[in-house]
Amino acid sequence: MDRLRSKGWDEFAAPGAPSMDFVFTVCGNAAKETCPIWPGQPMSAHWGIPDLAAGPEAVRRAAFAGSMRLLINRMSIFVSLPMEGLDRLSLQKRLDEIGGT
Repeated sequence: MDRLRSKGWDEFAAPGAPSMDFVFTVCGNAAKETCPIWPGQPMSAHWGIPDLAAGPEAVRRAAFAGSMRLLINRMSIFVSLPMEGLDRLSLQKRLDEIGGT
């Protein structure tokens, strides 16, 4: 996990960047921002989580654990979707609904 890091969208617009089918933003402010046009036009949804940088260490650790549980729950719902049975519009609706859980 030491090599994992947050990345800006422009890193995925560079030549040789990996192709993506889905993009999920998690930043608390991202829902208010205009999203870039992603190369290949992957499906996208905002799955915001609270800011983890504020407060004392114990508060940040608890916030991180809660955010991790939230993201694991959302990803579990996502991977359980019947992809072959959903058209693009229905899939987008489900992705948006997952972000609200």
